[in-house]
Amino acid sequence: MMPEFAAAGADIWSFCGRTVDLSRRPCIMGILNVTPDSFSDGSRHSTLEKALAAAERMVADGADIIDIGGESTRPDALPVTADEELRRVIPVIETLAGRITVPISIDTWKSTVARDALAAGAEIVNDISGMRFDPDMVGAVASTEAGVVLMHTRGNPAEMQRNTSYSDLVGEVACYLRECLEMAVAAGIAAERVVLDPGIGFGKSTAGNLEIIRRLGEFTRLGRPLLVGPSRKSFIGNTLGRGVDERLHGTAAAVALSLANGARIFRVHDVREMRDVVDMAAAIVAVAEGAA
Repeated sequence: MMPEFAAAGADIWSFCGRTVDLSRRPCIMGILNVTPDSFSDGSRHSTLEKALAAAERMVADGADIIDIGGESTRPDALPVTADEELRRVIPVIETLAGRITVPISIDTWKSTVARDALAAGAEIVNDISGMRFDPDMVGAVASTEAGVVLMHTRGNPAEMQRNTSYSDLVGEVACYLRECLEMAVAAGIAAERVVLDPGIGFGKSTAGNLEIIRRLGEFTRLGRPLLVGPSRKSFIGNTLGRGVDERLHGTAAAVALSLANGARIFRVHDVREMRDVVDMAAAIVAVAEGAA
């Protein structure tokens, strides 16, 4: 059974003094991996200069948020220490915070990394575990005004693809997200600071990922904005028979249909192209809603 949460203000995301109305303009979250083993970027942003240039280019191309990650969360990826993660991300966040006006997000499940990243200038914590891997993460976010993205996964990246069977995929993912949202609110994190992510590519089969995109509208009953991250992922490659560098059009299709089905924030590698896709899809949806 699909759980329900309060629906008021479902398109408003408030954090760190910002109020983002996602009904007016969906957000593009540009991916900035500063890791040597990302499934898509590899070590392309391995130096501070390369990372800064990539972030500034994404902002110029239409990114509304820059999401910085110092640990790969691809399937079968092994964790790195918090110290190593901090070594990779903090110099980028500290420098970038003084050079761009869009908010910076830290992609981490570790509370120590989140605390230091927020102190360095990040405004959003993007936690693949929905704040479940590290019991101190809830407190780290609650003590600030930061926004938070709560994602569904099944197990850590090293094991998440070992079991992708569900008796009720959408219902189980929705219950997980509802519990994460309730935990956050109980800890003092206002619901308006929370965005939910069903976790495409995390503990799901190719068919499961396609089902989630098709049924995204059901997650809107949880009453918070939805973020999706289909960019270049293996379910696209499996569907189309394309390598990682040949998944632009498949990503565009997934993004457009995700928007039509209720998503409002899109975590992507190809910012310029997906900005056009999102804006065009939003214009079509707006016309259709106006006609109705």
